[in-house]
Amino acid sequence: MSSSLERVDLDGNQIKPITICMIGAGGFIGSHLCEKIMNETPHNVLALDVYNDKIKHLLEPDNLPWHGRIHFHRLNIKNDSRLEGLIKMSDLTINLAAICTPADYNTRPLDTIFSNFIDALPVVKYCSENNKRLIHFSTCEVYGKTIGSFLPKDSPLREDPAYYLLKEEDSPCIFGSIEKQRWSYACAKQLIERLIYAEGAENGMDFTIVRPFNWIGPRMDFIPGVDGPSEGVPRVLACFSNNLLRGEPLKLVDGGESQRTFVYIKDAIEAVLLMIENPARANGHIFNVGNPNNEVTVRQLAEMMIQVYSKVSGEQTPETPTIDVSSKEFYGEGYDDSDKRIPDMTIINKQLGWNPKTSLWDLLESTLTYQHRTYAEAIKKVIAKPIAT
Repeated sequence: MSSSLERVDLDGNQIKPITICMIGAGGFIGSHLCEKIMNETPHNVLALDVYNDKIKHLLEPDNLPWHGRIHFHRLNIKNDSRLEGLIKMSDLTINLAAICTPADYNTRPLDTIFSNFIDALPVVKYCSENNKRLIHFSTCEVYGKTIGSFLPKDSPLREDPAYYLLKEEDSPCIFGSIEKQRWSYACAKQLIERLIYAEGAENGMDFTIVRPFNWIGPRMDFIPGVDGPSEGVPRVLACFSNNLLRGEPLKLVDGGESQRTFVYIKDAIEAVLLMIENPARANGHIFNVGNPNNEVTVRQLAEMMIQVYSKVSGEQTPETPTIDVSSKEFYGEGYDDSDKRIPDMTIINKQLGWNPKTSLWDLLESTLTYQHRTYAEAIKKVIAKPIAT
């Protein structure tokens, strides 16, 4: 691992090994970040989470080059007295813990608000009081709807980037009415951002806020009934993957007209490592992390995934590839959505020189190859089981 010890930052300074307290290390983003840190850097990780299934491969073997550099602590930050001690032992805390599945925002709004605001308060407090740096994961949902979505459908202004491109420093954050509980997540995330920013301004806390724009890749979410609840509704990629694995039509909520940009997890993790290792360039900043080149409607995403899955699995495209469902039917009362989410990349490019590389087709091929390899046999067994009567 000698080469990793000679790592230098963007300004040519040698990077010293640090200890990172990673909250939510067992999740989708956390598992990829832990892998990258173990494989490419000399840093140590205190991995905090309730589950460790996605990082088991990093924890078990004793003879790997990173043996002794990653330690798993099974805890829930809601009510664990060990949290402050672990933050104190670290140079940097990364908070990834969140309820971040749209199906939960309407049905579990209280849990959503508590998870994303109340439970994050002690983390911010301990970092501020102990003079520790914090990288906090927020969401592109803090922007809410674009100004363009309020213009008439045929308005040429809808094509003007000023009305839809989301900029960290000057885009307004527009949410639906209080009855639309879908925005419970975005509001909680925005309020914790404001609190972190205030801790920086008033008490000098070093912070970086990350706004992910639809990061996708292997290990994202769960497949219902296989490695998650059978009644659960995961996010769009896992939702569509589940339908493809089962040979079912992909359900398009409200016609799948919402537009999204998707970025490959491996590209996004590069950006996070740059933030970790370049505090002088990252502190005090909010960074959009996405890929503006990979914009599609949800319907186009479904159509592309059907094609890619057919290629990687060798299976025929289903006769009825997609069906339309209403958001009320799919998510329940109180659902609302943002129209477009295109990140402006000026700040991250200027500060960290980061640009995403992977095309939508390539990242879908990589991800669906993983999904098919990991789940196809398990799904067949679930489908084959006789239903108890």
